[in-house]
Amino acid sequence: MPQDENSDTPVSPVKAGLGCRCPRCGVGKLYKGFLDFTPACETCELDYSEFDSGDGPAVFIILIMGFIVVGLALVVEVRYRPPLWLHALIWAPVIIGGSIGLLRPAKGLMVAMQYLYKAREGKLD
Repeated sequence: MPQDENSDTPVSPVKAGLGCRCPRCGVGKLYKGFLDFTPACETCELDYSEFDSGDGPAVFIILIMGFIVVGLALVVEVRYRPPLWLHALIWAPVIIGGSIGLLRPAKGLMVAMQYLYKAREGKLD
């Protein structure tokens, strides 16, 4: 159900961000490619050029994936004691796939939070 521009009910930033949708209406697409933002929302015409997610999402994903993979690798090592080449064979695709898979929603969530809290680039008068 699309959100009206004048609606009193705001779009959930988590739902819009993780769904890679417009943070204002929750309907329009946020990306035109894998990580390239569209210039504006096709539904409510919100300009996306003012948003910049920077490297924040990538850092969070590195930390989260590192925590998960190191924990799982330790469990596998203690229980099964596989050779090192098998660890590399198992965990390299998990790290790469998980990082790539989480990057789009994480960037979308960062943009949705910037919109919700009206975060803009710092300017001096």
